[in-house]
Amino acid sequence: MAYEFKLPDLGEGIAEVELRKWLVKEGERISEHQVVAEVESDKAVVDIPSPHSGIVHQINRHEGDLVKVGDVILTISDEEAPPERPRSVGVVGVLPEADDMPQAGQSADNEIRTTPLVRKLARERGIDLQGIRGSGPHGCILPEDLEKSVPAAPQVSDEGFGPVERLPLRGVRRIVARNVLASQQRTAFVTTMEEADITGLWDLRNHEQHAAEAHGAHMTFLPFFIKAVQHALRDYQVFNASIDDATETIILKKYYHFGIAVETLDGLMVPVIRDVDRKSILELAAEIQGLGKKARERTITLDELKGSSFTITNFGHFGGLFATPIINWPNVAILGFGRIAERPWVVRGEIVIRRILPISLTFDHRVTDGVTAGQFLSRVAGYLEDPALLFIESI
Repeated sequence: MAYEFKLPDLGEGIAEVELRKWLVKEGERISEHQVVAEVESDKAVVDIPSPHSGIVHQINRHEGDLVKVGDVILTISDEEAPPERPRSVGVVGVLPEADDMPQAGQSADNEIRTTPLVRKLARERGIDLQGIRGSGPHGCILPEDLEKSVPAAPQVSDEGFGPVERLPLRGVRRIVARNVLASQQRTAFVTTMEEADITGLWDLRNHEQHAAEAHGAHMTFLPFFIKAVQHALRDYQVFNASIDDATETIILKKYYHFGIAVETLDGLMVPVIRDVDRKSILELAAEIQGLGKKARERTITLDELKGSSFTITNFGHFGGLFATPIINWPNVAILGFGRIAERPWVVRGEIVIRRILPISLTFDHRVTDGVTAGQFLSRVAGYLEDPALLFIESI
């Protein structure tokens, strides 16, 4: 009896995932709760365990496929693999079995076992099936064996004006592309900008670096940025919100869960630091470090990527000054920090060299207007220019 294993509901409203990697093969015996595949959803890699034990009878989807919740991804049989039949013997010796008969154009010494689909894929890609070792039952060549047989080559073609290379969207990059497009379609986005003189914060951070390292944390400017934003949001709650489009309602969040954009080799991820209003600078530094490591190593969980009320991106770490960050929907605002640079600045009527931080705020114009956005941005800059206010106003 065969059991159809359908992609289960992963929660969080996820309807579709990318099949990243198979961890079993056809003909393999598996146990209940054994992880059979890895899928990628909402920037996280998730293990898929089998709810049934038995023999993997058929794998229905290929690595890289987009699979919807409820789709059959593999079939599991309760029966053992059929025992090997005794060889047929005639008066002239051992006779070839039906499975051993060579196909047209092939010799019995170099038999190729595969499906018409794989043969079609091989022809389209110019792959010679001779010499490929199949990983399926009885050495059957599977689609993934084709991928392993030749190195991935750039898909170069000529469109009339010159050669072009086609790069398929895969993994995190495909998910990022979908998310940012959805954000642009769902929000009335606009960006406003400000500059802050953070010379005092620069000196404070350098002075306390050793104290932070003594607690096992690497002190960057990001924990200070987070605290400044959180303090400003107390008076400008409209930016710590989301919109229910169905009821046309603004939902003000009474919690402060910040998504922090992290660049990885696979693309951009946004881990969430929860309850930033209840954590110290040192605690935030340690959590940023830990979540960043998990994101880069792809060990981060779905729960650690969900539930943000506001998003921060520190693109200045890679070189930019100002930008127009894309809102991390369903948030209604994202604040980006640019590269800190030494610049001439007027202080009490004199031109001096100061360390200046560019700040860019993108917000959904449906929740408020540019006046409030400018006031909020000025409040954030004020905390960064006078970091002592963060301690004075802390509760």
